[in-house]
Amino acid sequence: MSSDPLFRSLERPTDTVVIQFDGVALQVPATLSLAAALIAAGIRQTRTTPVSSAPRTAFCMMGVCFDCLVEIEGVSRQACQVMVYPGLEVRSHHAGNHHAGNIEERSDD
Repeated sequence: MSSDPLFRSLERPTDTVVIQFDGVALQVPATLSLAAALIAAGIRQTRTTPVSSAPRTAFCMMGVCFDCLVEIEGVSRQACQVMVYPGLEVRSHHAGNHHAGNIEERSDD
């Protein structure tokens, strides 16, 4: 599978930041959402589906589809809703061992 970017920016970014994705350092434009930055860096998969483990990545880019889920500090986040910042560490999202960012765990005992 090719890792060439699917999209190219019309403007050349002047400011960049270094982020980590699955342990690999990526230099990305500082003004992008995480989803856009990963696409610009040639990342074509950020998660797998829970049932079939099919590959997924950003689709709607506005927080509706949840295909851009990633893990940031152990929490499931939508990459399209997070801006990049220096030192950001991101992992691919694989169903099972993640917590939703805005849902409190509760017990119905």
